[in-house]
Amino acid sequence: MGSVPLQRDIVQRPGIVVAGQSDDVRMVARTSLPGIPQASAAARRFVRAALGDWSDLGLPSGGEFGDRLTDDALTVASELVTNAVVHAGTAVDLLLRLEDSAGPDPAALVLEITDHHPARSVRDTGAERPDPAEYGRGLQLVATLAESWGITYRVGLKTVWARLLGDDRYGLPEDAPAGTDRAAGGAPALTSGRTARDDASWAGRGGLSFLAEASGLLAGQLDENLVASTAGALLVPRLADWCAIWLESEGAGPAAEPRLAGVWHGDEARAGMLRAALEKEPLRLPGSVGTGPVPIPWRGGGGTDREAGTGVALAHRITSGGRTLGAVLVGREGAGDIPDQVVALLADFVRRVGLAVGAARAYTRQATISRILQRGLLPSKVAEIPGVTSALVYEPGDDGVVGGDFYDLFPCPGGRWCFVLGDVQGSGPEAAVVTGLARPWLRLLSREGFSVGEVLDRLNRLLLDDAMEAAEAAALMVAAAGGQQIQDGEQIQDGSQSRFLSLLYGDLVPLPDGGVRCTVASAGHPLPLLLRPDGTVRPAAESQVLLGVVEDVAYGSQSFDLEPGDSLLCVTDGVTERRSGPLMFDDGDGLARVLAGCAGLPATAVAERIKQAVHAFAERPPDDDLALLVIQVDGTTDVRSGSGGE
Repeated sequence: MGSVPLQRDIVQRPGIVVAGQSDDVRMVARTSLPGIPQASAAARRFVRAALGDWSDLGLPSGGEFGDRLTDDALTVASELVTNAVVHAGTAVDLLLRLEDSAGPDPAALVLEITDHHPARSVRDTGAERPDPAEYGRGLQLVATLAESWGITYRVGLKTVWARLLGDDRYGLPEDAPAGTDRAAGGAPALTSGRTARDDASWAGRGGLSFLAEASGLLAGQLDENLVASTAGALLVPRLADWCAIWLESEGAGPAAEPRLAGVWHGDEARAGMLRAALEKEPLRLPGSVGTGPVPIPWRGGGGTDREAGTGVALAHRITSGGRTLGAVLVGREGAGDIPDQVVALLADFVRRVGLAVGAARAYTRQATISRILQRGLLPSKVAEIPGVTSALVYEPGDDGVVGGDFYDLFPCPGGRWCFVLGDVQGSGPEAAVVTGLARPWLRLLSREGFSVGEVLDRLNRLLLDDAMEAAEAAALMVAAAGGQQIQDGEQIQDGSQSRFLSLLYGDLVPLPDGGVRCTVASAGHPLPLLLRPDGTVRPAAESQVLLGVVEDVAYGSQSFDLEPGDSLLCVTDGVTERRSGPLMFDDGDGLARVLAGCAGLPATAVAERIKQAVHAFAERPPDDDLALLVIQVDGTTDVRSGSGGE
């Protein structure tokens, strides 16, 4: 990006704003992050990108921002975002403001991290949070790195801010060794190698910067093998000449040998020989040694003969939640011990590896369960209706958790076909319980000959039945056994809401003169839209209350004819409530406008165009389940050719 004249409120790229006069230049970058463990890594990437863009613009004018300020900004952003995600549990807004130097005032960078749970206090390091690997070092680190900091409370929001000064205000010690870069505390940057004289720099700020960077990189991996690869690349050659990582096989018995997940050596030509030597003797540390470093007799860090050469090696157990997940062995060649500050840094680093491996395994288990549940909860195929073409799009959310959206299209006696599109409140095992009961209930009630409104009446009473609460309690027990955290009773309280169900349900009956008679009802669900061949669009149902909320309610339905060429679009709120900043996809009848442009297209093309429009509405991929069903009456086929019975 080249240099451009500065004007007030000119957007240089998405999220980057230049504002102010030439003598008081301020640049602002902002983004929103989901409340997930990977948010800290995303925050670091965003900060790095913003500083790079500003540098391309020639700001700050004094050139006062260098490696040290960048590292401090990355560290503060990572720690405060981690703090917000862990303790507030909400989405996080990150704002950067660059204040160029003016007169005697130095250039400065201000970071603001805002969460949406002001009642949750910002935690500082102390006895209540003994493990910074899991919770971050928080305000203690911010106070160390920032020129000033504070907390601002607004209605529904809490903002922690920190002001960092440009590199010229830090200064390196006059006796700094040649080649020392301007990373935090003079510590080697993550792209530089390790030398003997670098060891002292790992104390204090240098170690904090390394751990913050490592935490973000490790947390971004959702596969235990990638965690091991990332850990090895971080250790060699910065902290060790070589290392090896073993992982216990999940579900294997205590006698099973750990798996050698990876071997790294500063001299790649020697990595193969080191692996061959280590494979002969798998490393498994007894539980009695705890999680501290264990000296391992070792000579010759990369040859086939351990007696060739000298060296030192330390082993650490990889643990998470009190369970042993594997072991890390790090070694240095040559005489001498590993300095105390490096030993302490290694122990802190291995704790982070344990948390990352544990999180990756939990994600893998949840994703596997979700895939199994999804296959069992959704129909293997939908019915084909003579004279009617249907097109279905279903995309589960990308969080690895089984969602609450479901669909069905099935034949019923009497020449009818019934269609369903539903969305259970919540996700995970609780939502799966409701989905697993609602879909077969709907099929059963439909085939018993009840009208559309009567089916919803009876399903509503079933959802309110006491047996449903017992099923939810069982689902919560399954979730707890699987390692999901339940804090302060929140999940139990929220789980009761999983009975709430929005549903679009209807049936199709062939007409003697062609076309079909459609009867449909919407219970708290986005209304279906009817598209005529001339491009006109109108809602095809009326809004009614969610299922599972009110006991004494009578659901009604609306009937209309679908003529040849007509299309009926049914969607879940993953379509209508798709967000781009403060806007939603269906604001101002956005869905109807896109559908109107689909006149004349076949059902599959209509579904594809709607899907593409939803994806293109925002840069980030959808984070909610996306389901849509298009039902279109063919223009030439007589629907009376099918029976629809069983």
